Amino acid sequence: MKQILQSLKNGSVELADIPCPKAGPGQLLIRTRSSLISGGTERMLVDFGKANMLDKARQQPDKVRMVLDKIRTDGLMPTLTAVQNKLDQPLALGYCNAGVVIDVGPGVQGFAIGDRVASNGKHAEVVSVPAILAARIPEAVTDEAAAFTVIGAIALQGIRLARPTLGEGFVVIGLGLIGLVTVQLLRAHGCRVLGVDLDDSKLALARRCGATTVNPSRGEDVLAAAQVFSRGRGVDGVLITASTKSNEPVHQAAQMCRKRGRIVLVGVTGLELSRADFYEKELSFQVSCSYGPGRYDPEYEEKGQDYPLGFVRWTEQRNFEAVLDMLAEGRIDVTPLISHRFALADFQEAYALVGGAGPSLGIVLDYPAEAERPTRKVIARTVALSDTVPKGDGPVVGFIGAGNYAGQVLVPSFRDAGARLKRVASAGGVSGVHVGRRNGFESATTDLDAIFADPEVNVVAIATRHDAHARQVCAALRAGKHVFVEKPLALSRQQLNEITDAYQRADAQERKILAVGFNRRFAPQVVRMKELLDSVKEPKSFIVTVNAGAIPPEHWTQDPDVGGGRIVGEACHFIDLLRHLVGHPVTGCQATMIGGGEAVAVHEDKMSFTLRFADGSFGTVHYLANGNKSFPKERIEAFCGGRILQLDNFRKLTGWGWPAFRKMNLWRQDKGNAACVRAFVEAVRNGGEAPIPFDELLEVARVSLEVMDAAML
Repeated sequence: MKQILQSLKNGSVELADIPCPKAGPGQLLIRTRSSLISGGTERMLVDFGKANMLDKARQQPDKVRMVLDKIRTDGLMPTLTAVQNKLDQPLALGYCNAGVVIDVGPGVQGFAIGDRVASNGKHAEVVSVPAILAARIPEAVTDEAAAFTVIGAIALQGIRLARPTLGEGFVVIGLGLIGLVTVQLLRAHGCRVLGVDLDDSKLALARRCGATTVNPSRGEDVLAAAQVFSRGRGVDGVLITASTKSNEPVHQAAQMCRKRGRIVLVGVTGLELSRADFYEKELSFQVSCSYGPGRYDPEYEEKGQDYPLGFVRWTEQRNFEAVLDMLAEGRIDVTPLISHRFALADFQEAYALVGGAGPSLGIVLDYPAEAERPTRKVIARTVALSDTVPKGDGPVVGFIGAGNYAGQVLVPSFRDAGARLKRVASAGGVSGVHVGRRNGFESATTDLDAIFADPEVNVVAIATRHDAHARQVCAALRAGKHVFVEKPLALSRQQLNEITDAYQRADAQERKILAVGFNRRFAPQVVRMKELLDSVKEPKSFIVTVNAGAIPPEHWTQDPDVGGGRIVGEACHFIDLLRHLVGHPVTGCQATMIGGGEAVAVHEDKMSFTLRFADGSFGTVHYLANGNKSFPKERIEAFCGGRILQLDNFRKLTGWGWPAFRKMNLWRQDKGNAACVRAFVEAVRNGGEAPIPFDELLEVARVSLEVMDAAML
C-alpha cells in the first residue's frame, strides 16, 4: 500500500510502499477513500523538518535540556548519534481519514466489513485504528465531508469546555479549519459569534456562516469591535484557535471578556499570562486536549475501555459521532472549507501548497478506487526493499520489532556481525520499512508467519513489547529457528514453562541456541572485572546502583500485563550481571520497595533487593527511578579480599588494592550490545555453545519474578 511519510531531518515528503497492517484485537482495518491535510499541524511539521539544527533546537528547548543531560551521562558522540537517529525516523502524516472497513479485529463489536467510517487514521491507502476511535458515517455524508470529522471533534471539545448557552456571545480568534468549524458549531448552539483573523478570505467564509468579523491587519480595532459586539458588557467567552508564538491572543481574550468569562485555548499561542488580566475579572482559562475525553489514555485508546456514558457523556468517539450527525443534518457545511483537491499520487503538489506562501484551507486527498487499485494489491503484507540477495555464510535473520532500540542498536549489531538480514517485521509497517532500508534488509512485512515459515531464515530476533516475547519465542522454536530475544524472556512462570517445553522439543530434534539480550556481561570492562574477580577465591559483595530515571505511570512498561513492570522488564539485566560475576546460582532474595501510599504513583521502580549466592557471595541492587538525570545511570561496585572495583556508567573502571590493575577508561560508553550479538551470531555460524546456558537464562527470569514477589510481601 502507499503511505505518506515525512522526514524530520529535512522536511521532505514521500509516498512510500509500506506493508499493509492487520486488524489486531479491538481494531478495524480501513481502506481509505478520502483524507484531509491539516494545514496547521502538518505545516508546522513540514516547517520544523525544513529548519536547520539550530532552529530545531530553538523550537524545542525542553528537548535540548534532555540532550544536554544525556551528554553528561552518556558522552557527546552517543548522544549525537541518538539525536540523528531520532531525526532520521520517518513520520507518518495525517489524522483525518474516511474510508470503508475491510477487516474487523478480534473483540470488535458494532462494526462490520463494508461500513463507511471516519477515524484518526493516517494518509495511507489502508489504516488500522482502534474501533473506539472510529465512527460510522451516515448515508447523507460524503467521504470528503466525513474526512473533517476529527477536525470537527477538536473544535467541539473546545466548545464543550467553554460551556456556551443559548444567546451568549463568543469570539473565535483564528479562522483556519478548526476556527471556521468552531464558528459553525457555536452558531448551531444558538450563540452569536465574532470572528477574528488577518485573512479576508477566511473572514468572508466566517460571515457566510453567520459570524460578525474583524480584521486587525486592516487597522480594525479588535477590542472596540468586541465591545460593540457584546453591547458594552464584555463577551461571554473566547475560543483561541490560532497558531502563533505571541502572547497577544490570550491578552486580548482577557480584555474582551466580561467578569467570569471563559477562555479556552484550542490552538497554540504564547502563554505568558498577565495576572491582572485574570484577577480583576475572575476569568477562567483552560487548554483543550484534542478530540475529547479518552485522548492519550492508553486504557481508552489502546485497550478500548470506554468510559461509562452516565459519567462521561462525551468521549473522543462520541464527539466523532456528534460531528457526523451535524454534518448529516446540514448544521455543519464543510464544502466551502475545501480549497483544493488532489489525487494521492499528486501528494507533492499538495504539500508544496501546505509549505508554501500561497492561499489554502482544506486540502482533501482522494484515493484510488477498487477499479484502479484492487484491494488484493493494496493489502499485500510484505514489500521488497532490495532486488539483490547478499552473499555470505552468516545466519539468515528474520527480525520482529523495529522500534528505537532495535533500529539503533540491535539491527546494526547483527549487520556488523555478518548476519544476512532478510525480513523485518513491524506492526504498522512504517518502522519496519525505515529500519529495513537503512540496514539492507531484503523485505519488510507485517506478517509474522512469513518469518516463521521462511525456510531460509534460521534465526529469529525478537525486539517487541514484553508481553509478546514468550509467545514469539515459542513460535520461533516450534518453527525450528535459533532465537535471540530482548529481555525479559517471559513475564510469568507459566510462560517460562511454555518456553522450556518448546526449547526442549526443538533442541531434541536439532540443537537450538536461545539467547537473551543480557548485554552487560559482554561489556569490555565487565569482562575485565570478571577476570579480576575470578582470581580471588572467596565470597564477594556487590552494590549495584541504577539511576533508572522516571517513566510515566501510564507507559506500557509500567503495565504488569504488557511490560511486566521495570524490575522484571529491565532490572533483570543486573540480576544476570551479578549471576555472571559471581559464577554461582542464586539461592535466595530479599526485597523492599518505597512506601508513601498515594504520594508515589509507582512504587515498583523504586526498590532495593539483595541476592544470595551458593558460594556465600551477595549482591544488592538499588533500582531507583526517583533520581536526577544528570547523575550517572549505572554504577557497579565489587568488594572482595581487601580489594575494590568500581565501574561507572560502563566508561570508567577503577580498582583499589589490585596488584596489577588501577583503571580502564573508555572514551565512549559500551554496554556490550555489539559483543552480545556477535557472540550469538558466532555460536549459530559455528554450531557452538550458547553464549549463556539455557538453564542460566531460566534462573535469571525466575529470580526476577521472585524479587517482585518478595517486594510485595
